[in-house]
Amino acid sequence: MNVGRPSIAPEKLLRALLLQALYTIRSERQLMEQLEYTLLFRWFVGLGMDDAVWAPTTFTKNRNRLLDGDIAAAFFEAVLIHADSQRLLSDEHFTVDGTLLEAWASQKSFRPRDEDPPPGGGGNPTVNFHGQRRTNATHRSTTDPDARLYKKARGREAQLGYLGHVLMEHRSGLIVQTQVTPADGYGERDAAVVMIARVPGRHRITVAADKGYDTRDLVAGLRAMGATPHLAQHTTKRRSAIDARTTRHPGYAISQQKRKLVEQGFGWMKTIGGLRKLRHRGGPLVEWIFTFTAAAYNIVRMRRLLQATT
Repeated sequence: MNVGRPSIAPEKLLRALLLQALYTIRSERQLMEQLEYTLLFRWFVGLGMDDAVWAPTTFTKNRNRLLDGDIAAAFFEAVLIHADSQRLLSDEHFTVDGTLLEAWASQKSFRPRDEDPPPGGGGNPTVNFHGQRRTNATHRSTTDPDARLYKKARGREAQLGYLGHVLMEHRSGLIVQTQVTPADGYGERDAAVVMIARVPGRHRITVAADKGYDTRDLVAGLRAMGATPHLAQHTTKRRSAIDARTTRHPGYAISQQKRKLVEQGFGWMKTIGGLRKLRHRGGPLVEWIFTFTAAAYNIVRMRRLLQATT
């Protein structure tokens, strides 16, 4: 008796998602199309030459079930365990940084919270919001309610999105922690405190970051946790929260040089990993994909590092 399409084994799902990140495949539908004729992809995910390829809707529904088991975090930790076994990780020196992830939602979807949907116009109605004051307190996206309107810097356009945060170690430039928060002016610093607090051990560590993290509250919080803040000094029309007692040490200059490696991770995740424009909606799913893509980046970087040591 036909009872519907069979489910997909979790290990095959993970392999297929890894292919999607490594080969910049835009959608699940395109991934299924490439599995039809690419023998390398079939071998990697565990499909035989004559096996039927999964339907895109079946693949998507089975992928969403992985959220319940937090498989992305488990996969991310497994990659780090392998890196640690190869002595690629540092447990003393880190960099924290965040980046804006553009949500899969348009500006037209950012509507007043107490407003009914606009009548008529089909799926793409004409909306004129010029001259209106729109804030996250009064508006929200009807497409992705978890997304927030955020402006990265003065003079830049506001975008609907999330903030993706990473903690990178300095020995090999591998990402050791990830977090996704709503896009607001405090998300980067709040996420930094949370990720630093999760670093195992009670030994003293150093934390590098760009000048956007140079605030008195964050510096005091890091020092209270036993972390030495190696933050870039923000001296434009203000006084930096760190002084020569920190910047005079040679380790500070090394941290400022090493922290730039985090941009390579963000660049890979956005261009190759496909996170420049999110393809998923909702905070939990965005965080799942962000963590999984970070694990894929670590795999690519580890391959190069291990090749250089052999």
